[in-house]
Amino acid sequence: MYKHILIATDGSELAGKGVAHGLELAKGLGAAVTFVTVSEPFPALAWGGAMAGYVAADELTNYEEGARKYAREVLDKCKADADAAGVRAKVLHIENKAPAEAILDTARAQASDLIVMASHGRRGIGRLVLGSQTAEVVSLTEIPVLVVR
Repeated sequence: MYKHILIATDGSELAGKGVAHGLELAKGLGAAVTFVTVSEPFPALAWGGAMAGYVAADELTNYEEGARKYAREVLDKCKADADAAGVRAKVLHIENKAPAEAILDTARAQASDLIVMASHGRRGIGRLVLGSQTAEVVSLTEIPVLVVR
């Protein structure tokens, strides 16, 4: 059925449920997995002020280094979980992109036939105000998406 599953994670406890569910599914199907985590671009508002170029450059460097370190930790754990479950897996860290865009691009590039993501399950105004990367992925993809709550 599914041969290659893309599992998106931000490292949160909720995303961990999506990772676990995706791994269980992959194991049962004998599917390969790609884990992806995304670091959003450095906030544009951080560039304001008279000394902005000097201060923001340091902040940008700190932000990027911190994001890389966090992504490495998240993805190392995912890979270890996959190895323990006997699931073939690779990991990707996408930098400086909106999460939904990066997830969709990665799913296409990796020829994924299923995307697994977690969602907080917000409804109504909360979903509109807070936005939802999961809702954006679901609405813009032709690849099936399994949403884990």
